[in-house]
Amino acid sequence: MATGQATAATAFLEVSDLRVSFPTPDGVVQAVDGVSFTLERGQTLGIVGESGSGKSVTSLAIMGLHSRRACNLAGTIRLAGEDLLAASPRRVRDLRGRRMAMIYQDPLSALHPYYSVGWQIAEAYRAKNTASRKSAWDRAVEMLDRVGIPQPDRRAHDYPHQLSGGMRQRAVIAMALSCDPELIIADEPTTALDVTVQAQILELIKDVQAESGTSVIIITHDLGVVAKVAERIAVMYAGRIVESGSVDRVFESPQHPYTWGLLASMPRLDRDRRDRLTAIPGSPPSLVDVPGGCPFHPRCPHVGATGGLCVTSRPPLHDTGQDHWTACHLDDAVRSLIFSEEVKPSL
Repeated sequence: MATGQATAATAFLEVSDLRVSFPTPDGVVQAVDGVSFTLERGQTLGIVGESGSGKSVTSLAIMGLHSRRACNLAGTIRLAGEDLLAASPRRVRDLRGRRMAMIYQDPLSALHPYYSVGWQIAEAYRAKNTASRKSAWDRAVEMLDRVGIPQPDRRAHDYPHQLSGGMRQRAVIAMALSCDPELIIADEPTTALDVTVQAQILELIKDVQAESGTSVIIITHDLGVVAKVAERIAVMYAGRIVESGSVDRVFESPQHPYTWGLLASMPRLDRDRRDRLTAIPGSPPSLVDVPGGCPFHPRCPHVGATGGLCVTSRPPLHDTGQDHWTACHLDDAVRSLIFSEEVKPSL
């Protein structure tokens, strides 16, 4: 596998050469272009990148939520050895909720406004289990209590608009956990929450994983979230993974210029508050017309160090050591020199 993290024989989730494209009047949008990674049981993977990098499209492909009539999918997605792309839509629906579940970015949109949160959790449970309405309701109250909502027996009768943003997100997590899935995908689960509630939600996800051994994929643009909860990280740009490895290795010794830019743009407590954040120049490319070669080369300050190779040739992911992968044409020695002399002092 490109990430080198696990073999197909041991990985719980294996995504191999995943490609997702959408035909549009302006051309074909290549939203995901050859993404590969693996995830072991009980492990947390953070997928990071700017908006439009393909993070959410990848997660929806794993969940089987793309319409085959609206997009083209290729590659392999194996969950516990079962190929989800080759499975029937009915089979994927059966797995969804029971073996894999998703926590959405906007809980107010994920919850139906006309039904109480307890009713919605109970119905999600009954859809995958043989249970009476009474036992399903008891399960809903139990799950609300599990995710830390006070007075769960009373709150179960509340409608989504009656809950705070943090409570709504907890209710969505309770619904995702109701059938004890083995894989949870959290798509920007803390974006709309204040800092204190963000920390609570992240701790909740970590606690749930510790209790049940669930595999987790956290999709975010916030590297701080990944540093707090994930063990491995995959950095995406223009539908491709440009760097991956353990969180410790990637944060201590990032190998791709795009990762350098993301880290430099993060606010730091040890910096002077008057210092301006360093932005990555330019904008992400249109996925209808992705630049040739390395898609990051129009924004990369080191493009001239490869003799034009960045412009003409797509860099493959290669292992730079200690299961740390990058897709960059810079020679390892040159990259190390640039990082130590130019990049690291500014991080």
